[in-house]
Amino acid sequence: MTVSSTPADGSVSNDSCSTMLPAAEPAELSLSPAARKRQFEYYRDLIWTLLLKEFKARYKSTVLGYAWSVLHPLLFTLVYLFLFKVVLKVQVENYTLFLMAGVFPWQAFQNSVSSGSLVFIANSSLIKRVRFPRELMVLAGVLNDLSHFVLSLPIIGAMMIWYGILPQWDCLWAFLVMLVAQLLFTFGLTLVTATCNLFLRDLERLIGIIVMLWFYLTPVLFKEDWVPERLQWTSYANPMAAIVITWRHIFMGTPVGLDHLVAGCGWAV
Repeated sequence: MTVSSTPADGSVSNDSCSTMLPAAEPAELSLSPAARKRQFEYYRDLIWTLLLKEFKARYKSTVLGYAWSVLHPLLFTLVYLFLFKVVLKVQVENYTLFLMAGVFPWQAFQNSVSSGSLVFIANSSLIKRVRFPRELMVLAGVLNDLSHFVLSLPIIGAMMIWYGILPQWDCLWAFLVMLVAQLLFTFGLTLVTATCNLFLRDLERLIGIIVMLWFYLTPVLFKEDWVPERLQWTSYANPMAAIVITWRHIFMGTPVGLDHLVAGCGWAV
């Protein structure tokens, strides 16, 4: 998430963002319910302000606007579909939906980790001038990317209908659980990388390589049962594997495995 650039290029400057932040953080001298309520309202308003400014900055001065949040993962899906379905002749039922069910949530995760690792450096002047919990900047960025994933769900829903797969109401709880699980895991990882990047600037380059390798080691483009039996444990050791597999079961209309659901939640906490 970046809020430190000039308004002329469509981004939000530190000066404009600082004026839009809630007036002041409530003093933590009282533990009374009223004080806690005021503090909660302050943090809520702060997250909303950062989230809204980031959302506007991302699409200001663009022609397609919000459509980019759908086009980005959709274009990647089409490329992978051509490569694996047309060129390599991969035989997977409903492979377009299969890919979308993995690529869309992965894209949200990748965007958060890649951009979030720079959030403290990019907004250093704002951090020095305004007193607020720094981790909320990371949280706002993760929420922003996750909201784009949620906004792209109608595309996945349309593809489900195209293949005759109706949303299962009993998967609604799994959907909500995985949404929170991905939020918590992504937030925790991004907070760590953003903090470490303050002391090790080479980490910025390293993160891009790690995320790329992580993508190919995660069953986004392939089925988890294609992995040799002796390596099946990797789907539990890999946090995003458990999360992606669960998302795929939800969108493909197949029973959600409790093992991967628990593994995904376990990594989130």
